[in-house]
Amino acid sequence: MEDYPKPMRQRMRWWKVLGLAGLAGVAATGVVVARAERQRRAYTPEEIRARLRERHAKASSS
Repeated sequence: MEDYPKPMRQRMRWWKVLGLAGLAGVAATGVVVARAERQRRAYTPEEIRARLRERHAKASSS
C-alpha cells in the first residue's frame, strides 16, 4: 500500500471498513433470523392452533 498516494490509501481503508461492517451486519441478521426460527419451531401444533384461535377471536370481536 505504500505505492499509493495517501488519499488513495485512506479511501481503500474506508472501503475495507465498510466491507467488514456489511459482513458483520449480514452475520448479525442471520443470527436474529435463526433465533426467531428456533423459537417459532418450538411450538407444538396444539399451541399454534390455540394461538390462532385466540387471535381470530380477538379480530372477530373488534
